Amino acid sequence: MILSAKQIMKKIECKDISITPYDEKKLNPNSYDLSLSDKLMISSQQIFDVKKPPVFDEILISDDGIILTPDKIYLASTKEYTITKGAVPILFGKSSLSRLGLSIHCTGGFGDNGFEGNWTLALSCVVPIKIYAGMKICQIVYFETGDNEKLYNSIKYQGSKGIVESKFYKEFEK
Repeated sequence: MILSAKQIMKKIECKDISITPYDEKKLNPNSYDLSLSDKLMISSQQIFDVKKPPVFDEILISDDGIILTPDKIYLASTKEYTITKGAVPILFGKSSLSRLGLSIHCTGGFGDNGFEGNWTLALSCVVPIKIYAGMKICQIVYFETGDNEKLYNSIKYQGSKGIVESKFYKEFEK
């Protein structure tokens, strides 16, 4: 079951859900809007090797915004730091942005009960698009879970602050 705004507020009040910074105007009937932070990571790599750490350069998004182009992979993060217990958080791109050709987290928008951190977003576009720091970029939806015995606690991404590049290469270090 997807939590309603009233249920989300109830979980915020009992500290099962935390969104920092929180703005009541961003609460929707069944979701909460998250904003784009002021940084992006861009890779100039032509080929990624999943057994090796990827190389990205971090850039600041100026007040004038930044134009994304279809030939690059962009990583960004949400401005908000979230903590979720007793629910499963899932990110969805804003439909208004998808209608402009911007995809936010086509895969990997699924969170786990117990996740906390800034959300790293994989942005891609089919045509050039200008985006701005602080703009609403995605929505977080919460699904009720009945089991809180096992909470997410990955050393790869738990407690992440800012943008976190893929750590898939660690799968080969075992």
